[in-house]
Amino acid sequence: MIINESAENYLETILILSLERPVVRSVDIAEYLGFKKSSVSVAMKNLREKKHITVTKEGFIYLTESGKEIAEMIYERHQLLSSWLERLGVSKKTAAEDACRMEHVISKESFEAIKKQIMI
Repeated sequence: MIINESAENYLETILILSLERPVVRSVDIAEYLGFKKSSVSVAMKNLREKKHITVTKEGFIYLTESGKEIAEMIYERHQLLSSWLERLGVSKKTAAEDACRMEHVISKESFEAIKKQIMI
């Protein structure tokens, strides 16, 4: 499944926010990411059209199965890469920023190899 980095970031954000609160709304996403609500609304429309999210009439956003699968993959990559970089001596802030970029471009094969090595 091909999905762009922006969409992956939105899905990951929805996942993170859903772990912290009972419901997620566009305004929550905009606040978390520091984006305008109008930008988030366009992104939510695109994610809804691709069937990665559902939005209730109250404006509550939920990940679909495909959206959750993508979000969990990106979130796992971010957590593992960030903690690995920190263990290598990279500052927490830089590790998080670098992991955010790396999580979108690393192949599944390379990520699994790093994951296997780290888990040893």
